[in-house]
Amino acid sequence: MHNPKDPAVPLQPLLALENLKKYYPVRKGIINHTVDHVKAVDGVDLTIYPGETLGLVGESGSGKSTIAKLIVGLETPTEGRILFDGQDISRLSPREMIGLRSELQIVFQDPYSSLNPRKRVGDLLAEPLKVHRIMPAKDISREVDRLLELVGLPKNSRGRYPHEFSGGQRQRVGIARALSLKPRLVVCDEPVSALDVSIQAQILNLLKELQRELGLTYLFIAHGLGAVKYVSDRIAVMYSGKIVETGKVDEIFREPKHEYTRTLLDASPIADPRQRNKRRAFHSH
Repeated sequence: MHNPKDPAVPLQPLLALENLKKYYPVRKGIINHTVDHVKAVDGVDLTIYPGETLGLVGESGSGKSTIAKLIVGLETPTEGRILFDGQDISRLSPREMIGLRSELQIVFQDPYSSLNPRKRVGDLLAEPLKVHRIMPAKDISREVDRLLELVGLPKNSRGRYPHEFSGGQRQRVGIARALSLKPRLVVCDEPVSALDVSIQAQILNLLKELQRELGLTYLFIAHGLGAVKYVSDRIAVMYSGKIVETGKVDEIFREPKHEYTRTLLDASPIADPRQRNKRRAFHSH
């Protein structure tokens, strides 16, 4: 990918995964010895460039969420490297990762389980600001109000608990919390799959607006191609721990090369009957 300001200068990836592997041991017997390994992520190479959205799509169990956890330091790779802005972060200690927390954030699939139910929303949003000492204590309250406004929630939301919100509103809180540290990369791990279809569209539009406004870079993970097509610049298709195909969105939808990608396309609904017939005609050749 080339720099839009100077096409002669290649754009450096913000995130690069190099031969990334994560194996989990399968243990059996009285002495609990390892008899095999589950290859959740098996030699993945991926790049994400500043300001773009890379959609990572695949069925449940394909390894997508494991990649998300590896990137943000919730898991340690078995092999391979994770380069963030050129720095290998794959083997950093928890203490060393603290310094990167403000640059790498994650939005989880289930906003309710990722938010402490005993804390008010205002406290949930203020906590990262206090821990990372982003700003003077006197400015935190104003920043909480700004974050709520940024994701389309009223200021009086700060006094309410997570259970008092709808699923879509809770996901807005989760997004606000992720953005509180002004990250450069946000990993969105199936952020709309637990929401009603009408609410999904609202959250997807919000993510796109925030990207334009804040210059964010996204890894957007999903198990279907519908949402991925709407928000992504490029798509990577994952199957059984491996990336089987990558390409620009229109290329993937127009001429998928891998059989699994074609299966995903066939499974995604199309409202226009003429487009459905075109897809059938193409895949039959």
